[in-house]
Amino acid sequence: MGESGLKVVFHGVRGSTACHDPHTHRYGGNTSCVSVKPPNEAPIIFDLGTGLRYLNASQNETEIVPFVGTCLLTHLHWDHIQGLPFFKSLLCEETVLEIYAPRQEDGRSLREIFLKKICPPIFPISLSEFKATINFHEVGDDDFMIGNTKVTSRFVPHTGPTLGYRITAANSTVTYLSDHQQPVTGFSLTTGARQICQGTDLLIHDSQYTPAEFEIKSDWGHSTLEFAMWVAETTSAKRLALFHHDPSRTDDALDVIARRLAGVAKNRGFEVFAAADGMTLEVSGVV
Repeated sequence: MGESGLKVVFHGVRGSTACHDPHTHRYGGNTSCVSVKPPNEAPIIFDLGTGLRYLNASQNETEIVPFVGTCLLTHLHWDHIQGLPFFKSLLCEETVLEIYAPRQEDGRSLREIFLKKICPPIFPISLSEFKATINFHEVGDDDFMIGNTKVTSRFVPHTGPTLGYRITAANSTVTYLSDHQQPVTGFSLTTGARQICQGTDLLIHDSQYTPAEFEIKSDWGHSTLEFAMWVAETTSAKRLALFHHDPSRTDDALDVIARRLAGVAKNRGFEVFAAADGMTLEVSGVV
């Protein structure tokens, strides 16, 4: 890739829990993790699901590669953080990971929560025993800079404090809304969700359920494929990545969905595709 856009890599695209079987191997079974590399800047990671294990990994299994960069964490549910203790770069003293995540309603600090989640007997060692430096930053409806990259964070509807993010660099924008509660009746967007989606070059959006599944799980904090399509169209997003696939969604089912929605999206003026583990693309706002 040249210096004209953002390099986006999908490391984990599943929701709720990791899965691995012959029916899901093509799109992949790792939970949410996406990296974005602005030109001449340190990488930015969206979420810390099991896909994180494959980020920055060396083909030499004994080699530990240091990592310096940032994570924009949407929320603290297990499927979005469980890759952190398996991120091999944390074993290196040169690694520095800055984690931005939503401030909690109960007042607990992010560091306190992570130290209580990643420790014996749930995990063999405490997070504090890793050699890397991990810094936590609590954010809400904020606008801030990471190097030369502008970050817009907005609270979005889900179960528990949850953020969506929009990053802008190299005249390009990527919006990440991995977990997003669709309204139970009708389609609508909160002001914050609309702000981070409006006119984005790439919208990575929760599309976990079919309408029939949503009828049963309407208060579980997620969206239907149709709602993701509506969000992309109503906010004039240029490309939509269907994301946070249900662990029961097979590769064949995703193929059918992607083909069907691609035709619909083309007629509505944008592009749609189903994200897959290992997928890499360039996002450029330059026409």
